[in-house]
Amino acid sequence: MKILVAYLSQTGNTKRVAEAIYDQLEAEKEIKPLSEVESLEGYDLAFIGFPIHASNPAAEAKAFLEEKGKGKKIAVFVTHAAPEDQEETRRYLENCRACLCEADLVGMFDCQGELAQSIIELLAKSDNPRHRQFAEYGPHTKGQPDESRLEKARAFARRVMRECGGA
Repeated sequence: MKILVAYLSQTGNTKRVAEAIYDQLEAEKEIKPLSEVESLEGYDLAFIGFPIHASNPAAEAKAFLEEKGKGKKIAVFVTHAAPEDQEETRRYLENCRACLCEADLVGMFDCQGELAQSIIELLAKSDNPRHRQFAEYGPHTKGQPDESRLEKARAFARRVMRECGGA
């Protein structure tokens, strides 16, 4: 089985999750930034990771999945600033599933990542009360994903591999 772990990461959160997943894979494997992936051809399984931007998959990741994910076996991992148990995170995940409608989605993992200070400041100055409320998550995201979240990502990788017959 040949596996790709590809990620889009602007602040390092998603890259850290990608590395945790990659370390758990006992198969022929590659890890690389999503921008370096031209095709999913030749891979039996792809773990694709990206951040959530404004309640949706990052635009680059969404375009990649819609263009290159058709018929491919894909496990998705996403990072976001909201706590995992918040109602809004379910909406984020549904928005991610929507861009995978033609892929064979074999798993989905999400976890909180650290919200960049520049984004916190931008949200805090917004006229939109929802944006200002979201800025309040900022201090609570410091240091995320932490080791417990990275361990959950590792467990996700092991589970996907078992379910796909790879381990």
